[in-house]
Amino acid sequence: MTLPLVDTHVHLFSKALPLAAGAWTRPEGDLTTEAFLPMMDAHGVSHAVISAMSLLDDRNEYTLAALRAYPRLRGTVHVEPATEATEPTEFAGLRVNGVAGVRFQWRRRADLPDLAGPGYRALLRQVAELGRHVELNIESARLPAVLDSLLAAGVKVVVDHFGDPHPATGYANPGGAALLRGLATGRVWVKLSAGYRFRVPPARLAGYAATLLAAVGPERLFWGSDAPFVGARRPLTYRDAVDSFATTVPEPTLRDQITRASLAFYFG
Repeated sequence: MTLPLVDTHVHLFSKALPLAAGAWTRPEGDLTTEAFLPMMDAHGVSHAVISAMSLLDDRNEYTLAALRAYPRLRGTVHVEPATEATEPTEFAGLRVNGVAGVRFQWRRRADLPDLAGPGYRALLRQVAELGRHVELNIESARLPAVLDSLLAAGVKVVVDHFGDPHPATGYANPGGAALLRGLATGRVWVKLSAGYRFRVPPARLAGYAATLLAAVGPERLFWGSDAPFVGARRPLTYRDAVDSFATTVPEPTLRDQITRASLAFYFG
């Protein structure tokens, strides 16, 4: 009998929330906390992690309210580094019970910030001191320098979406090599999430997962659905996402080990 699942990558929000300036798309619908909780129960998901959504401009309030109300949820938040015009209280959200870390959603970002600057140094020091992590979503080609800088800052890093393997070369490229080096440090984890975004056959996704499992084992891999599949080019359901975990990692024992690792990391 397999364990109940832990979904480490969902986006919970209401269509009533304001969009952020420069949002790359407008969500077709929404997924509220009240709608998602029974969805979890119906699909054998015991716990979930809300991934901070760059499309929104609500200063994390929706996520923080969900975390306060439901102990079976954890989440990451958006936090901007302090400047001369902002107070350290900008970091207060990191102290809320249930906040697991800060998300850097840097995919599609034209220019990357300077992680060596005083604002980001202070933010990363706060993240490390509080025992939180950085959730990173970025293109593989830009991963090496960013991951090296984050590890040098002493933070734990969770890389979204399989680490963005190349459709043709997988992890046999500089970004993939950087990811595997990071995994070897013991301070990097990878989410097997949003596989539908790569538009590759299920066997290719299973190959990506097999490479990561061979490199690091199941203890530093997580599964995530990416519900409600914003920007997907074809209709997807939560059942599709749950079923994809079984095709991506066919061995039930390995899936259970990934689930245990997720519980320990986010809820332990």
